[in-house]
Amino acid sequence: MPPLSVTIITKNEASNIAEALRSVSWADETIVVDAESTDETVAVARPHATRVLVRPWNGYGDQKNFAAGLAQHDWILSIDADERVTPELAAEIGRTLDSSPLVHGFQIPRITFHLGRWIKSTDWYPDYQLRLYDRRHARWNNRHVHESVTVDGQAARLRGELQHFAYRDLSHHLQTIDRYTTLAARQMYDQGRRAGIIDLLFHPPFAFLRNYVLRLGIRDGLAGLIISLLNSYYVMLKFAKLWELQRRT
Repeated sequence: MPPLSVTIITKNEASNIAEALRSVSWADETIVVDAESTDETVAVARPHATRVLVRPWNGYGDQKNFAAGLAQHDWILSIDADERVTPELAAEIGRTLDSSPLVHGFQIPRITFHLGRWIKSTDWYPDYQLRLYDRRHARWNNRHVHESVTVDGQAARLRGELQHFAYRDLSHHLQTIDRYTTLAARQMYDQGRRAGIIDLLFHPPFAFLRNYVLRLGIRDGLAGLIISLLNSYYVMLKFAKLWELQRRT
């Protein structure tokens, strides 16, 4: 198949980075760009990666584009330190690139392990992420949070799953919600969005119904209920922080 470079950006991911790199040890090249971690991320990564470089943080999209720019090869697989490429997905990537694809990017379904089980419902599944792309025809955007790849033309989808170990526990989940909703509120504000009573009254309960009923969180038992509630809380907090931000300016 055409040579493939894997890129990973990190910040204090010493507990995750080795497993992430082991899951892509089959790739032609693995590049880690670290944002000045204060733990042992760099030391842990060096034995497993082709190249490890440290640079100041300048946003998710900028960091990922920089990592892609370091690669020796044009086809890039971008993963996060808390993600794992399954052998099935690795094999599918190989077959796909061998076929000389006509598209320049591929979305990969992501499945998250949380609260003791793989979550196969709610907004979390199938959480398609465009992670395999030809850098000559694609680039990461500069959103504050939930950055994504913009690719020339259409993208296709793979079937193999990318495993996601996003949260250690509920406390970690809540910390992440707090951090991401701050970034999401700033993103909406910069785009000219403003929050009002309608957003706070209606968007959170609709998010719960979408997650728990329409997207079948009920099938994942108590875990599905908790995740649906927390996804609704995320929406509420995002709009509340947007409202707070607009009051300050």
